[in-house]
Amino acid sequence: MRRTNDLAVLIEGWFTDRLMKHRGVSSNTIASYRDTFRLLFAFAQTRLGRSPSQLTLRDLDAPFIGAFLEDLETKRSASARTRNLRLTAIRSFFRYAAFEEPAHSAHIQRVLAIPSKRCDKRQLQFLTRPEIEAILDCTDRSTWLGRRDYTLLLLAAQMGLRVSEIIDLDRDSVMLGQGAHVQCVGKGRKERSTPLTKVAQQALRRWLKEPGKRGATALFPNMHGGSLSADGVQALLNKYVAKAREHCVSLRSKRVSPHVLRHSAAMELLQAGVDCSVIALWLGHEAMETTLTYHHAHLELKVSALAKLKPYERAKAERFRPSDRLLEFLNAL
Repeated sequence: MRRTNDLAVLIEGWFTDRLMKHRGVSSNTIASYRDTFRLLFAFAQTRLGRSPSQLTLRDLDAPFIGAFLEDLETKRSASARTRNLRLTAIRSFFRYAAFEEPAHSAHIQRVLAIPSKRCDKRQLQFLTRPEIEAILDCTDRSTWLGRRDYTLLLLAAQMGLRVSEIIDLDRDSVMLGQGAHVQCVGKGRKERSTPLTKVAQQALRRWLKEPGKRGATALFPNMHGGSLSADGVQALLNKYVAKAREHCVSLRSKRVSPHVLRHSAAMELLQAGVDCSVIALWLGHEAMETTLTYHHAHLELKVSALAKLKPYERAKAERFRPSDRLLEFLNAL
């Protein structure tokens, strides 16, 4: 086991050995953690007057981390949600450091004890079936781009794939025929298979007959044959949502992202009576608590639960009748 107080060695080991090699976390998580420590080291250089390579683990104590988090909120106007996200990255590093530097256990535990900040939970956004159909109807399926975008958005809305999972799909990821499904790699490099609806199967059959752009292997390539970016998927979605808003009034009050399409797929499964444990497997959720948030957002489920309750009935008004004097006497004994 490594015995060193060299912070640089710990940081490099955490990123390479733990996050990338053993855990296989996504590139988005790596980028988020990297940005957190860039901000932390810039704060340390200003506050302590030392470059990142001169810092030690002892320098990053609980009061210093608390000051950094406060600085994020006051000077950088970070929200409580962003502040908690930065704290999550710091906790991940210190949990790694606890194994590598057991002599600093007390110091590390004080940092890990820093609480997250409470923040308002935003209401989960999702689209209804008519809203999804309005967006899909805006794609021009007489063109290559329109057919690609239609198939991509249909897959996102019916299968609930993350945008990172969609852009990483290649043509070999699709298995048609009996037990048709799509194989994707989700968070934590975990593979899962998601079944295809009949409509999705038909759309994919047609799409796979399209000639590949410059020998592209990606299922949904860009015009040059390369992979789409997450920003590219958001841009094409924005284009069709803007068109759909012209005749679908309910879309005008909604902010639509690829993740909203994922939420929409989950809500359709929930509305169809699918158990939450199955939805969690479908979406690739590690914790059931994540899936249970859809229960809170589904108003129809709450309305149906309310309908099962026995309503309060107003008691029938009866005319006052004084009791018999003799009975009153006996009751008073």
